Amino acid sequence: MERKKVLITGAGSGLGKEAAISLARRGHRIYATVYYPSQMDPLIEISQKENLNMEVFLLDVQNPQDVQKVLQYDIDVLILNSAIGDSGSLAEIDLERIRQVFDTNLFGNFSVLQTALKPMIEQKKKGRIIFLSSLAGRIPMPFLSPYCASKAAIEIFATCLRWEVSYLPDAKIEIGIIEPGAYATGFNKENNEKKYTWMKSNSYFSSVVYKIQKRELRVWNFLEQKPYHSIIQKYIKAVETKHLKPRYSAPWWQAFFIQLGRIFGM
Repeated sequence: MERKKVLITGAGSGLGKEAAISLARRGHRIYATVYYPSQMDPLIEISQKENLNMEVFLLDVQNPQDVQKVLQYDIDVLILNSAIGDSGSLAEIDLERIRQVFDTNLFGNFSVLQTALKPMIEQKKKGRIIFLSSLAGRIPMPFLSPYCASKAAIEIFATCLRWEVSYLPDAKIEIGIIEPGAYATGFNKENNEKKYTWMKSNSYFSSVVYKIQKRELRVWNFLEQKPYHSIIQKYIKAVETKHLKPRYSAPWWQAFFIQLGRIFGM
């Protein structure tokens, strides 16, 4: 197996953290970027304890000076994993909340993408870009539109980029997407709860908000998976496979039913 140099944004928690550790354990050189200083020590501790080939540093994908740090590293694989979420009824949610989600999930990650792509294209290097989308970007969920829409946009941008780089005669750059389903990292439930800070008292839906909340709790308790082995295997496959596929999804049963739903027009 060829060992790769992999930079992962948003590696401070959740699936990004698990993927960074798992890839490092397999012998890859990992550049794990985190947003909060408090996220550094746990990763550094694991790296030192297990003697992993991992460097951890702070990176705010919305800070242009921070993004320039990417140029210090010779990268084989870039995994654009940084993401935040929000929720609420689209009829009334503060547009600034949606803007914040898009600023991180799209524009912040795209800033890192363009910075990392520059040496890959100009030096005619082999490279691999992996976008973290979501199954929620393929069949959206009510009251979760800010997050779902940002992930749907990633699907489109990543697909367009894959076609665009194919026109470069000397480029050897592969583009892929990983689509996690619902995993019990705490991310999904935290996003859902954000809307209840205002929808319980100041919303068109105030009279039915507890009904919505109970239904969502049942749905997430049914859908969320733990452990994360099935999706972490997709990260590993996307990094290590000889030929990158356009899309990797897990868990398989959620991906299957979403594809079925799309066929029947959901």
